[in-house]
Amino acid sequence: MNKKSLYVLGFAAVFSSGVAFAYSAPDKALTKDEVLAAQKAWGAALIQISQDYAEGGLEKATATASAVLDQAYGYNLGPVLFKPTLTSGDTTFRTTQEGALAYFVGGNPDFPDSGFALKGWQEFAFENAAVLINDNMALTMGNVMLTNADGDVTTVDKTWGFLRDDAGDLRIVLHHSSLPFNPE
Repeated sequence: MNKKSLYVLGFAAVFSSGVAFAYSAPDKALTKDEVLAAQKAWGAALIQISQDYAEGGLEKATATASAVLDQAYGYNLGPVLFKPTLTSGDTTFRTTQEGALAYFVGGNPDFPDSGFALKGWQEFAFENAAVLINDNMALTMGNVMLTNADGDVTTVDKTWGFLRDDAGDLRIVLHHSSLPFNPE
């Protein structure tokens, strides 16, 4: 299995055979660079899930998505406040890892998702409106722009909450995403 690595501002993300978002400094307040690195690692992981799906099918994409959820999200700490972009009804909010995995790769009859990460994403960019840091927790709000294989760009409004866990790892504990309001 081919390992792909991304090193951004002190963060390491290893894809295909698992994902590691690593940074250890449990007694140190978060920095803006760490938060930006976590956002970049998340975007790179989304692209990797799409690539793994194209190259190895649903099984490979699911393995990568599971590793991302294990390493980047705080489901090991309790419920994650996850509101994905394209959800509605009884499954709008995904406080469990099972619900998040279903959103990224589909295939779960309990969640009517086709797999947001399987849409052929090729590039990503972020524009934060603001980053708020308070000790070991950070909140961000802004836009994420995702480009698919046809060059079409989808912009989503994104709010994230990051928390440094007891091991010193940065975890996503809030992930709210929605399409921008269109008054027409």
